[in-house]
Order: sequence, then C-alpha cells, then structure tokens
Amino acid sequence: MSNIQIQREEAYQLVVEKIGVNNLLKHIISVEAGMRQLAIHFNEDVDYWGMTGLLHDLDYNETKNDEPRHTYLTAEWLSKYNLPEEMMHAIHAHPGHIPCQSKLDWALYAVDPTTGFLVACALMHPDKKLAALDSKFLLKRFKEKRFAAGATRENMAACSNLGFELDEFLLMVRDGMMTISDKLGM
Repeated sequence: MSNIQIQREEAYQLVVEKIGVNNLLKHIISVEAGMRQLAIHFNEDVDYWGMTGLLHDLDYNETKNDEPRHTYLTAEWLSKYNLPEEMMHAIHAHPGHIPCQSKLDWALYAVDPTTGFLVACALMHPDKKLAALDSKFLLKRFKEKRFAAGATRENMAACSNLGFELDEFLLMVRDGMMTISDKLGM
C-alpha cells in the first residue's frame, strides 16, 4: 500500500494518550480488529487497514461535543506522519463528513457502529461472550431498533457496498474482535 510513517505501537500509545484506557479504547481496538479481519478477507494490507481503524476516533474526547470538528483535529495531530490521503479520507468519511468512495472507506464506515452493536449483543447473551453470537441472534437484535440504538443500522447495512450480506459481515467483524477478546473481557 504505502509507506506509513508511524508504527502500530507508537499509534497505540498516541491513542492511549488522547483517549485514555476506557471503553472508548476498547471500541477503537475493536474497530482495528474488525478492519484487520476485513483486510484479510479482501487480501489487502492488514497493517494499513488496522492502522486506519486504530486512528479513526483519535480526537473523539476533544470533539464529542463538536461533531463537525471530529476527524479534522485528528488530521491536524497526524499531519507530521504524512499518512496516505486514502487513509485520511476513510477517517473523514466514517462519521459521514465526506462520501465513502473506496473499499477502505466503506469498511470503516460499516465496522465502526458494528463493534458497539456486537458488544451490546455479547452483553445481552447469556454467555456474555463474542464467540456465543450466531447469525440468528445477531439478526434478531439488528431488527430491534431500540436495542443498541447508537449503532446506526444504516451504516452497518452499508456492508452491502463491500459485497456482504449483513449476517456474513456481522460474523466477520465478530471474528476479528474475537482475536482480542481477552482485551475486551468477552
């Protein structure tokens, strides 16, 4: 892909510095894991896609009450790393600031709310584990608009732009998150 001028460990430390160690950090590493899983599926650069997920909400604590600034402060903070335009485009597109154009854009756009939805599903499941979630359980919860209402169904359903059926996509993101289930406690 491209010569990214920030290593994963440095990016992770930057995220911890800006976000803290909390549920938002769990969300961010969940998105990273989901993006890595999709990169494997599409035979894309796993580290590049993962880095896009890792950095997508870097400025959230600073911009949560100023949605139009979300991702643009991230771009300022990351400018010294000369990240690829494609990566920054995906980060700006994930909250809908600019239209999705690439596979990377659509992936981040759909994965972002899906991770929160999957966490809510796991917490609702009797086993409280990601591994216990199957298609039937996930699709039933997806249809319940009040369940995990913050997980925008429209964004999740945008997985169709990547050629996925919804259940297939949900399970793929779940599988990515299962690779870090110890860090998520589920």
